[in-house]
Amino acid sequence: MASGKRPVALVTGARRGMGAAISIALARAGYDILGVDREVEGARETGRAVVEAGGDFDFRFCDLSDPEKLAPLADWAWSMGGGVEAVVNNAGVGTMVRGDMLELSPESWERALAVNTRAPFFLTQALARRMVAADAPQRGPRGIVFITSANAILASEDRADYSASKAALSMVARCFALRLAEDGIPVYEVRPGVIRTAMTEQVAERYTQRIAAGLSPIRRWGEAEDVARAVTGLLSGVIPFSTGDAFHVDGGLHIGRL
Repeated sequence: MASGKRPVALVTGARRGMGAAISIALARAGYDILGVDREVEGARETGRAVVEAGGDFDFRFCDLSDPEKLAPLADWAWSMGGGVEAVVNNAGVGTMVRGDMLELSPESWERALAVNTRAPFFLTQALARRMVAADAPQRGPRGIVFITSANAILASEDRADYSASKAALSMVARCFALRLAEDGIPVYEVRPGVIRTAMTEQVAERYTQRIAAGLSPIRRWGEAEDVARAVTGLLSGVIPFSTGDAFHVDGGLHIGRL
């Protein structure tokens, strides 16, 4: 990082989609960005957009499904950023094959839990240990965000592994909120609904029809920028008497209706 004066945010899954939008929005809000992803395609473009938005950008390739890679990743982030003020656990994978859960494979289950639940837990654990230390830098508001899903509370039997992993991550967020409250580090959960990303491309036509039919009260696709605005707002420090809350970015999809 060039300046060392701006707060630093680590964003996983940063090369495209919601991760890229979050990185750019945080850069506009005054952060330098450390991006992480298991692929590099698109990372250069995201980096340029972050720089144009006023931030510095460094990127590291990392397969988050490998638990042995998480501690070195935390070490790199802390060293590269001279500390980390914000952690955005955005990286995630969907089910390998949508279909009958009676046919769900152990491989798909393990993959979903490894990336969507285990990785954010242990990466956050490693960074939180450093953040609570007496000599940890604080160049701006501190905070941690877990990107879960509407599936944290809404079941989808055609992707039971994904739903279970996001429900578990929701509890992880609340547990970290309890642990870090006295250290002045708020923890939030953001639950996106139907967002236009590469992950939803394969079911785009189906969801377009369902949205038009009233799937969510706000009848449009969510965009990556909608999620980015929520994350940036939560990390801004303007709601200091709040932690452990889940913020829905789903057009009202979560609202129960008769």
